[in-house]
Amino acid sequence: MKTARRKTEPVREFRGQALRWEWCDGVVELTLDHAPLNEIGTPMLGELEKFAAALSGLAAITSACIITSARPGGFCAGADLKELYYSALPLSPQKRAAGIRKFIGRIHGVANAIDAAPIVTIAAVHGLCMGGGLELALLCDLIVADKMARFGFPELRLGLIPGFGGIPRMRRDVGNSFIRDLLFTGRTVKAEAAQQAGLVTHLAGEGYALQVARSMALQITKFDAETRAAAKKFIKPIPRKELREEIALFCKLFDRPAVMDSLKRFVETEDPLKHLPVAPKS
Repeated sequence: MKTARRKTEPVREFRGQALRWEWCDGVVELTLDHAPLNEIGTPMLGELEKFAAALSGLAAITSACIITSARPGGFCAGADLKELYYSALPLSPQKRAAGIRKFIGRIHGVANAIDAAPIVTIAAVHGLCMGGGLELALLCDLIVADKMARFGFPELRLGLIPGFGGIPRMRRDVGNSFIRDLLFTGRTVKAEAAQQAGLVTHLAGEGYALQVARSMALQITKFDAETRAAAKKFIKPIPRKELREEIALFCKLFDRPAVMDSLKRFVETEDPLKHLPVAPKS
């Protein structure tokens, strides 16, 4: 006689080293909190994987998810380039290539799970939202930005392109000219310009992004779950072919000595603003 399989209870609360989440009244709030600025390395990625795994259980009782940051400097500065450099340094080119492909594959696994979740996801952004941090925000259905927030793709200064799915996902929301501007100049744009381009959904007063996101999430809980999930799947397809092409191109570019040289210069500088693009000389 077969025994009935016990239904796994949703993981409503988690507190880790890099992030935490808490569920309340149909809304789950994921808070990034890893010094200095929520860089995505092994600790953050491991706990993001836990959240992605928990989403399947949470989806049945959840209408909306807010992703926010507890760090005063901003939402997320992107990949942990220091960890990436020092972990790759002692490896042979073959093992280095395999390692970066595995890391990027894990990132994309998390990204696709959050992107496809049948709930409405909202990024509440303040301060810097750069590189991989912007790619994390782009997973969300809606972006609420503090008016002082700044967005950018500085990867070309390292000899790379965004590797966490940023370009294909940004194409869903904005025009190619805006993407080329961010990518080719490496400049950051203010929240108001990002809203005008279609990247930011709502502009909030300084310090009020999370409050606005919570109000939006409360409104979302009033709607029918099946209709919401069907609408999201229809209006927000995942560009899987382009994402695979991006992985291949990122790994090809990473497998060059010039990239390791750029990473070396990045991790050795003491400039507190090294996450920002270098200003052109006059």
